[in-house]
Amino acid sequence: MRTVLLLTISNIFMTTAWYGHLKFRDKPLWIVILASWGIAFVEYCFMVPANRWGYGQFSAAQLKTIQEVITLVVFCAFSVLYLKEELKWNYIVGFLFIIVAVFFIFKKW
Repeated sequence: MRTVLLLTISNIFMTTAWYGHLKFRDKPLWIVILASWGIAFVEYCFMVPANRWGYGQFSAAQLKTIQEVITLVVFCAFSVLYLKEELKWNYIVGFLFIIVAVFFIFKKW
């Protein structure tokens, strides 16, 4: 559970670093790059321990899968709440296909 919590926090910072600047298109690119780097540093402060402590309980592929699912959930919330974008049906269908991948990665064969 600690790994999932740290990955979630990490992804909130990551999504903000990657997409938060889109509301500030009037700012010079170098400023938003520096701001994004600063935010990404905080993201790494959560991501690295999450993967370090989670590895062993989860395989590397499982850790990456968990991270991707969390990324999609955080991104959906961010794009709707912060960027005020519509969550279209085809986006949801595409994300559901990724969830199907989770089944195959975590299934004990």
